[in-house]
Amino acid sequence: MRSVLFSTLAIASLAIGAASAQNAPPVEPPRLLESRESLYNNIYVYQRSQYVILTFGHNKQIYAESVFNSGDDRELLLTYTQLMTAGLMYAKNVQSILEIGTGGGRTAWYLHRFLPDIRVTSVELDPAVVELSRKYFGLKDEPNFRVEAQDGRLFLSQSKDKYDVIMIDAYRGPFVPFHLLTKEFYQLVRDHLAEGGVVVQNVASDTMLFDAAMKTIGAVFPQLEFYKSDDNYVTVAYDGPARKAEDLAAVAGERDKVYGLRYPLAAMLPMRKPVDLNDTQAISPKATVLTDDFAPVETLKSIERHNRKIP
Repeated sequence: MRSVLFSTLAIASLAIGAASAQNAPPVEPPRLLESRESLYNNIYVYQRSQYVILTFGHNKQIYAESVFNSGDDRELLLTYTQLMTAGLMYAKNVQSILEIGTGGGRTAWYLHRFLPDIRVTSVELDPAVVELSRKYFGLKDEPNFRVEAQDGRLFLSQSKDKYDVIMIDAYRGPFVPFHLLTKEFYQLVRDHLAEGGVVVQNVASDTMLFDAAMKTIGAVFPQLEFYKSDDNYVTVAYDGPARKAEDLAAVAGERDKVYGLRYPLAAMLPMRKPVDLNDTQAISPKATVLTDDFAPVETLKSIERHNRKIP
């Protein structure tokens, strides 16, 4: 998530006020729990009341990656994280879920809590983030839940597993690492989808690469839709014919009932919009498909370069 710290603390403050009805307590200043300079990030963990906030520092800005209610590990405070679960109503089956970009692990843990019999794997580039998410955000290894410290693209390239839902929410400050935005990456993602699988990605709408990202995803997947949340678009991409609204509604209703989800899939459907890549009012005609800038033999070196922390 790429929002600045102030916005996230405001969200936490609103949540505190909502929880206490009309007589909200005075808002306390955030308290720094821990800071860490890792190989990839400048990491800060703050706490305000029962809310813990994971942030990354980049270019003299603080960007919020995750907000955790320590008193309720099933709450998703950021709207886009709720919408990331929309893939559950698109997937033909739900037996395995992969998340690329753990952060505080809220979405992956939420899915694990409501779908404990489903295999959930979350992959995070930075081992320090994994350590802090275990320390402050309630993540722990359990049957059917694990966190891997590895670059998401390398993880897929070395894995033979297939997934019904692949969620991509990898950010470094205000941007998605470039090697997770190319046509070759999405082809790799598609190769790891089970039959009838779906990929869901959080893409900030104010990034200069947004139009190019839409064209790139659309170059690999024939169906592309989005759910808008504030400055973020949660994109849903899949193979085959476009899903009919009534079919999605039927699956959403069934899976809402089976899983008892706090944030019902059916309530997300009114936000669904198809992406028309030929609509020059929505997608710039100058946007181009993003491709790797390296040969296959140079993949490891190039990914290392893309992951390197910017001074």
